[in-house]
Amino acid sequence: MKKIITQNHEESSSLVAYSIADIVREKKDACLGLATGGSVELVYANLVQFFEKGTMSFSDVTTVNLDEYIGLPPSHLQSYRRFMDQNLFDLVDIDKANTYIPPGMQAPEAILADFQKMLASRPRDFQLLGIGSNGHIGFNEPDSFFGANAHVVTLDEQTRKDNSRFFDSIDEVPRQAVTMGAGDIMKASKIILIVRGENKRDALRELLSHDRVDPRVPCTILKCHKDVTIVYPKELAP
Repeated sequence: MKKIITQNHEESSSLVAYSIADIVREKKDACLGLATGGSVELVYANLVQFFEKGTMSFSDVTTVNLDEYIGLPPSHLQSYRRFMDQNLFDLVDIDKANTYIPPGMQAPEAILADFQKMLASRPRDFQLLGIGSNGHIGFNEPDSFFGANAHVVTLDEQTRKDNSRFFDSIDEVPRQAVTMGAGDIMKASKIILIVRGENKRDALRELLSHDRVDPRVPCTILKCHKDVTIVYPKELAP
């Protein structure tokens, strides 16, 4: 596990964006596993700048996103499809037919069958991750076990509280989501976790300060991956 300590989140985002651009330049039809949330917005802003400057193209890239809320239509302001369109897909030359975000409005059984089929057909060269204050990756919440495959999860109340800043109130935050399983995440060839925010300090400490793997802190499973890089600003260093 590689650690990169930066001066600030802006530097972290730039570094991660350059890493993604390098992957795509080396393999123009790379499959990228993508994430949503405040931690990755600047990463995408940097990628859009690369495209605008003509130093990067997404024309042959395919993508698979980590998760989606259950019950939010793609047009909803807080759906992850809307997030990806606004922050990346609508701003670069990617073919949206080559982008995949789980369809949160279908029946759970249909969502999972579709999601797992897509994961099997699109092996990821790279997976971008953020982290929750409770240590979740994707929406793999603290539990007594790790889930291997895509599944529907009841969101931890801490997660709903953290995400309520994006909604008018916590009552509007969905109670369920569909997510890649921890096993799905670990199948990516390369993983980068970008960490932002003082409320992530405890989870980051659990990831970096010992070698235990604990499903109650889901991010700790990353210790078992052969090529994972953790990027965080110096003020969060354990």
